[in-house]
Amino acid sequence: MPMKIPYLVASKLYEATINAASVINTKARLRVKGLQSQKTLYADLAVKKKNKRIWFHCASLGEFEQARPLIEKIKSENPTFEIILTFFSPSGYELRKNYTYAYAVLYLPNDSAANAKSLVNVIQPDLVFWVKYEFWHYYLSEIRKMGIPLYLVSAIFRAYQIFFKPYGNFFRKILKNFTQIYVQDENSVSLLQSIGIKNAQAVGDTRIDRVIQISEQPKNLPLIELFVGNSFTLVAGSTWQPDEEILIPYVNSASDLKLIIAPHEITESHLQRIESLAKRKTIRYSKASSETIQFADILIIDNIGMLSNLYRFGQIAYIGGGFGTGIHNTLEPAAFGIPVVFGPKYKKFAEANTLVSDGAFFSIFDSKSLITILNLLKMNDKKRTDSGYWVLQYMKKNKGSCEIIYRNVFNR
Repeated sequence: MPMKIPYLVASKLYEATINAASVINTKARLRVKGLQSQKTLYADLAVKKKNKRIWFHCASLGEFEQARPLIEKIKSENPTFEIILTFFSPSGYELRKNYTYAYAVLYLPNDSAANAKSLVNVIQPDLVFWVKYEFWHYYLSEIRKMGIPLYLVSAIFRAYQIFFKPYGNFFRKILKNFTQIYVQDENSVSLLQSIGIKNAQAVGDTRIDRVIQISEQPKNLPLIELFVGNSFTLVAGSTWQPDEEILIPYVNSASDLKLIIAPHEITESHLQRIESLAKRKTIRYSKASSETIQFADILIIDNIGMLSNLYRFGQIAYIGGGFGTGIHNTLEPAAFGIPVVFGPKYKKFAEANTLVSDGAFFSIFDSKSLITILNLLKMNDKKRTDSGYWVLQYMKKNKGSCEIIYRNVFNR
């Protein structure tokens, strides 16, 4: 049986599942309603094209942060270009649907021949950038068939992926739709060459350019400044329950340390569970004032969007997810030159592998190893400073991928 048939069946089943789940699941409901409402925009988009259009597709918010410095570079050099931004996940769409530099922001409909043909005709892109992953067969094939230059940026490949398996021919063909593939590391180039993909170039991760940009343009956060004062501060970002169950007991016993914690999920039940673990004075950011925040020991960030600007207040960062499917963004704290600690599941991330080897990032396995590492970094100023130095050296060495991609694509 040709792989295209089970692929199409899987795509249809996924669409049906999302539609069914929308009755009880908030994210699924947002996606379904968003797709329904945007159909009225298609006619306007199709007839209102006046300038060159660049289409960026991002799976979710993390991929948008990789696209953002490239989008803003393109707009700064070409103000008339119209940026069309698509997301698959509500996590990206809902937070960036009013993005300043986008001419239009849309959900990407489920992958099918009809949807792909329709959307490409509506957007009428002159160039397309796919960010990191989401290798949708029909969309990428339609873009290629229309003769539109198609670029994959900030991609990273691993030997266990289906492209490199004996049965992965269908997915290998998907990769051949790209005009050029810009990857994060040389290992990805080698893997692609092993399956006959010769148009790959290692230029680094565009996220590095983005987080450096954030670090160079710090936001004024007076309540955070009041909370921190002169205290030694640990900033924990994107934490999950397993992270919190070892991290907060440590903070409970460390009276010489304050904690800023931004959990990955900010549901009321999750926030209450964090509060129940804490034995020191805790306050939520949404309920804090200049009169109350400075007396708290643990500050819970109960919003989305602040985290990347909080790491500058810490001497150490802890990144969540390492006891689950994998760590979250370690580059955001790295941009501020501080050591970063996380759980054992980090192997998929090039920067984490390199900086663990360099002794600048630290992987822990349980509460005992967490105590050992945090105490070392807290009490040994030289170790902490040296780790931060090597973090910054890595960032400086690997910045500039957006500039390379821009020059290559636009021949500038």
